[in-house]
Amino acid sequence: MAYDVIVVGVGGMGSATAYHLARRGLRVLALERFAIPHDMGSSHGITRIIRLAYFEHPSYVPLLVRAYELWRELERESGLSLLHITGSIDAGPPGSRTFEGSRTSCELHGLPHEVLTSAELSRRFPAFRLPAEDLAVVQPEGGSLVPERCVEVHAALATRHGADVRTHERVLGWEPTGGGVAVTTDRGRYEAGKLVVAAGSWAETLVPSLGAVLAPERQVLAWFDIEDRDLFAPSRFPVFNLDDGDEHWYGFPEFGTPGFKIGCYRHFREVVDPETLDRTRVTPRDVELLHGIVSRCFPAAGVTPLLTKVCLFTNTPDEHFILDHLPGAPQVIVASPCSGHGFKFSSVIGEIVADLAQHGETRHDISLHRLSRFAPA
Repeated sequence: MAYDVIVVGVGGMGSATAYHLARRGLRVLALERFAIPHDMGSSHGITRIIRLAYFEHPSYVPLLVRAYELWRELERESGLSLLHITGSIDAGPPGSRTFEGSRTSCELHGLPHEVLTSAELSRRFPAFRLPAEDLAVVQPEGGSLVPERCVEVHAALATRHGADVRTHERVLGWEPTGGGVAVTTDRGRYEAGKLVVAAGSWAETLVPSLGAVLAPERQVLAWFDIEDRDLFAPSRFPVFNLDDGDEHWYGFPEFGTPGFKIGCYRHFREVVDPETLDRTRVTPRDVELLHGIVSRCFPAAGVTPLLTKVCLFTNTPDEHFILDHLPGAPQVIVASPCSGHGFKFSSVIGEIVADLAQHGETRHDISLHRLSRFAPA
């Protein structure tokens, strides 16, 4: 059977793409080498932040508005809860990228927000004890997604709409066939008009030219014990991004598993091979890094991690996404990787990539995410 589109990778981006394509009536084959969901890549971790105030670049905000709409649509179609609102905090010293960028995005797009001093933030959210000079943007619509469930729902509904979703099938390669593609796996060979590569840290193995712009990095998360659970409850502890001048930290209220979750963006900047990364090994140095910020800024949390997880960020040089046709092979669309901040967008990225596969273009502004930005000057 020939398909309209083959999607390689059924994580956050691939599952959403398969869903959007299938519900438009296209014949879709989605191939995942692991289970759905799995903890080998970047689409797991119990909670993932979603926020409208976006310090990375103001052009993300319209995509986020649409992402929120699509997450709510997915909740209605599935009957499941996927998006949990806590509010969001983006904090740092005056002039820091996190604080200033978040405030700029809010002002440019008219997002409701407040600017609080460190003392004001602590009075409102007592678990926070940020440096006295810090300022914080508080935006009421931030929150978290449950990533494993989001992937499961997108994949299940893609199947309901007619997609052929296959697990534990590894893609070995692909080749152009006239205006289409042929994909070879460890089980067979399939043909389609279009190919979507949403393979995360494994994208380079399928598109070697991406090796120059993709760097998989080891990331470690920890859930620390807490004595006063009320202080870290979702109603009293918004998701946050914190810039201390040297590192970028992010965290969550207690949800889904005991403990207060925190991570250091890009951790130790360890570039790794996704095939050989030890996902079970968390070192004392890893824990020490994370506990350092906890003791300084969240003293109500304990010293003992109740749970740790290793995952992958696959970073581009500018840390913006890749959403584009592959140069020289316009029948191939590269979807992401997302440099550690993309899962929240997966609902709208699925729509964007479906547009590119079906129509060759999208109404969404993805000028920031084109591959041409990496071309030699």
